[in-house]
Amino acid sequence: MDFYDIAWEYEPRAFVIEWDDDGTPIGSFRPDFYLPDDELYIEITTMNQKLVTKKNRKIRRLRELYPHIRCKIFYRRDYLNLLVKYGLEAPDVDVPAPTRIPGPPEVVNLADVDEAAG
Repeated sequence: MDFYDIAWEYEPRAFVIEWDDDGTPIGSFRPDFYLPDDELYIEITTMNQKLVTKKNRKIRRLRELYPHIRCKIFYRRDYLNLLVKYGLEAPDVDVPAPTRIPGPPEVVNLADVDEAAG
């Protein structure tokens, strides 16, 4: 993100997603990154399936409680495909195809971003 001059913050906010009977917060979700110019939180999960399932549950709860908050999740296969796409890793036949990230498609031509920046 720094290379493309994209403003970002690392884990800037935790969202309470669970309370006990007294109203005391007992569970929260802190997305990995926030892109302030796009008002978008990003969660990257490259861990084992058990943790992926837990994160999916937290993101569903976040969307239920805070529908105005935009948060996208990138799975291991998405991350690996981005590395290949931008020449940071060699193609690997074992890398599954990227997933469709929930929400409306948003296409950004990175060449346009570079030209606008400078």
